[in-house]
Amino acid sequence: MQINNLKQLKERVKLSIKNFLNRYFSAWRKKKTKFVIAHFGILALVAFLFFFNAFFAAPTNFPESSIFSVQGGETLNRISFGLQEENIVKSAFWFRNAAILLRGERGIKSGEYFFNQPENAFEVAKRLRDGDFGLSPIRITIPEGLNVFEIAEILATELPEFDKHHFVKTAQESEGFLFPDTYFLPPNAKVELIIDVMQRNFQQRISKIEDMLKDFGKPIEEIISLASIVETEARDPETRRIISGILWRRLEIGMPLQVDVTFKYINGKNTYQLTSEDLKIDSPYNTYVYAGLPPTPIANPSIDAILAAIEPVETKFLYFLSDKLGNMYYAATHEEHVLNKRKYLNLQ
Repeated sequence: MQINNLKQLKERVKLSIKNFLNRYFSAWRKKKTKFVIAHFGILALVAFLFFFNAFFAAPTNFPESSIFSVQGGETLNRISFGLQEENIVKSAFWFRNAAILLRGERGIKSGEYFFNQPENAFEVAKRLRDGDFGLSPIRITIPEGLNVFEIAEILATELPEFDKHHFVKTAQESEGFLFPDTYFLPPNAKVELIIDVMQRNFQQRISKIEDMLKDFGKPIEEIISLASIVETEARDPETRRIISGILWRRLEIGMPLQVDVTFKYINGKNTYQLTSEDLKIDSPYNTYVYAGLPPTPIANPSIDAILAAIEPVETKFLYFLSDKLGNMYYAATHEEHVLNKRKYLNLQ
């Protein structure tokens, strides 16, 4: 009886050990499998990120705020190499594959695409496939009283492919007639379009005072030229009308205008920078040397300055000057004017 009991106990112990080992190794195998899968996943993720960054991520020298043109009939291969040459994608080969994967091989839309910030190859391919040109209008403010050179500088800072030399060359004949305002222009706006928009805005604005312009009885070119001087000489409406009266009176009696602001158009200097030699410069814009208005406006005036030009205030004055704070001082004679210069500008 005792022998049978010992055998049974021995069998139970063996069975318990066997069950324990089975459970232990089963759990170990499961853990091992999970461990292998986890490591494989991490390695796959690292490899994917490396591959994506090497071939599909945006280049570090991505040309932000640039425009890329796709011509009608261009092949995907040519477009891909064009994007690579412009540093918009890293690899023409992998961009082409991305485009094919997105089914854009035959569906890329021609046109001009604006890239404001870096985009990876898939994002670029999707935009070209969907015709997402990204040409949202840019808000640009042109302050009153700027000439075409200054306007060109502002536009060049806002529009990515703006040709300021072409603008200056083309817009100079429209000086004075480019209305200062806030415009919403597409990033790829051409020079001709910008000039046309500003000119049409000018015509629209002065159409509201058309009868007043006609009643004044002088050519619009002369009015705008004088308004451009008034715009840059004075700030408030009343002062502008007084200066307008002085300048028209000088023109009427054949007296040179002798205004300093035209030097902004000659050598870029202001009143405080001018020398006696500057006043002798032989330029049609030098109103110390040549009587009459300059050959063109020197800036693009506001409606307020145009109104001041056609609503001059008659006074006894023939001279004016302003100090560094913009305060205006008038004189009826040259002697009084010299005294004002000594007193307010510390000039002889």
